Amino acid sequence: MPVRKLPTARQRRLGIELRRMRERVGFSLTEAAALHCVDKTAISNTESARFGVSADRVRVWAANYSCPDHAYVDALAAMASERGGAYWWSAYKDSMASFMLDLAELEHHAVALQHVQITHLPGLLQCEDYARAVFSEAVPPLTPKALDSQIEFRMRRRALLDRTVPPNCSFLLHEASLRMLFGDRSVVRRQLEGLLSESERDSVTLRVIPFSSGGFPSAGSSTMYASGPVRQLDTVQIDVPNTVTFLDSAIHLTNYRAVLSRMETRSLDEEHSRDFIRKVLHEL
Repeated sequence: MPVRKLPTARQRRLGIELRRMRERVGFSLTEAAALHCVDKTAISNTESARFGVSADRVRVWAANYSCPDHAYVDALAAMASERGGAYWWSAYKDSMASFMLDLAELEHHAVALQHVQITHLPGLLQCEDYARAVFSEAVPPLTPKALDSQIEFRMRRRALLDRTVPPNCSFLLHEASLRMLFGDRSVVRRQLEGLLSESERDSVTLRVIPFSSGGFPSAGSSTMYASGPVRQLDTVQIDVPNTVTFLDSAIHLTNYRAVLSRMETRSLDEEHSRDFIRKVLHEL
């Protein structure tokens, strides 16, 4: 089997889950190799995503590990059946950083998405002029071609909301993100009007955390919680300078569910959030 040049985050996640499944029953690589009738390097390469794995092999290994969670195994088998080159973001592999492709892939496969944005508005809700203003602040500055590619990619990501069956998307927006002026006031006005329009979608929940709500956990970073087909396959994505971080351990997932729940208690309900956005819009 050929070695992958650069496995995606989703391919790595499949390997990680196979390793977790093995470790939960306490098998070493040598013991698992004997059980599966393969060389232990094949298991190591599969768990590290250097090698691909078929859906049938996922099911065989899961049965050998006596995994009782059929929904979990079905979800892993479905991941193994995917062909990464068939998706729209593959066309950008030579122009976008790999973490951006991983982010698009994560969003595409999510059942639901929860976003928390502190100082700028979420990419999935950004209009083109606002996105251009955000990317224009990059250091070092983007070339005109790179800037256009970033904006085009972001607009392609937005198409997620237009799918026949889109994921349920929940956005928690801090007041700071509404008042930060990326672009001139006319750009921000159009962006806030766009937020109000997007908030009317059945699949979109938009809530505002006003300054008056006080402090809350993880106030310094933007976060996305992507729900998978089963809870074990959820993922947390955090923005860090120049890249993003993906977290998927059980402890991280539990803690971030608690963080998001606490943030929601500090936010306005949907109708009052729309009123709040209209107020900010009126003040511009």
